[in-house]
Amino acid sequence: MADKDDPSFEDISLQEMEAPEARNPEPSGQHTAADLEAVFDVPVRVSVVLGRSRIPISELLKLDVGTVVELDRQVGEAIDILVNDRLVARGEIVLVENRLGVTMTEIIKAG
Repeated sequence: MADKDDPSFEDISLQEMEAPEARNPEPSGQHTAADLEAVFDVPVRVSVVLGRSRIPISELLKLDVGTVVELDRQVGEAIDILVNDRLVARGEIVLVENRLGVTMTEIIKAG
């Protein structure tokens, strides 16, 4: 233990300090769009999987405009929504002003 008579001893008085969270209280779970501003310009690849099909390369080479390819999903069945090849949601195909779109119906929680 340091001796007060020692010339190298510094008398440091301790003060009670507030934790940073106490000075800037923010209710947990309540965030705004401004909290995400740093990632707004990060590019991501969004893919919507309508279905899959396995065909031999010889048949793939024969595909032409208007060719129908049978997929493994049925009409009305949920589709997968992927971000950077990771499943993040499921949704449904919608038609908006003669254009196909996707509406999310379920968010997949990371597990």
